[in-house]
Amino acid sequence: MLKNAVFAIICLLLFSCGKDAAPKPMGDLRLEYPNSGYKEFSSACPYSFEYSGFAKVEEGKQPCWYYITYPKMKAKVFLTYFPIKNDFDLHVKEAEKMVYEHTIKASSIKTKSFSYPVNKVYGNLYELKGQSASNIQFYATDSAKHFVTANLYFNTRPKPDSLAPAVDYIKKDILHMLDTFKWKN
Repeated sequence: MLKNAVFAIICLLLFSCGKDAAPKPMGDLRLEYPNSGYKEFSSACPYSFEYSGFAKVEEGKQPCWYYITYPKMKAKVFLTYFPIKNDFDLHVKEAEKMVYEHTIKASSIKTKSFSYPVNKVYGNLYELKGQSASNIQFYATDSAKHFVTANLYFNTRPKPDSLAPAVDYIKKDILHMLDTFKWKN
């Protein structure tokens, strides 16, 4: 009996010694971005729109080309402008070519057409899923004189799960940009 009691005490000592239980931290990453607080963009170019106060607008390589930069997200929306000179179809094909060049890495491409007849703004918005270098692209036109394209890029390797909150934030800003987009003439 004494043998059994000693054996039981030794077993208790061996199995009871361990680390104290500690609560595990939450595994979900929570990213919070500030409210956009939109500002109006207007220049000598034939278009205007509202953009996020969280972003900066910088001049691009050509007249009426701009970068809408999100420095804290390492993201840029490349905005390009082309006047239409009997080459409307060429501009549409080129914009779609830019989108579909990403089919190698994109797991899906969701296309949404938009139309704002009051402002004479028409076009397509493309949302690219998967490990695509560009997550959102669009073109906007009045179908007669003006054509604008935009592409969202991040200065990092494409990681869809990690970038999803930033892409959703910028997508909301792009949709607001399209809602407020206007041609000047």
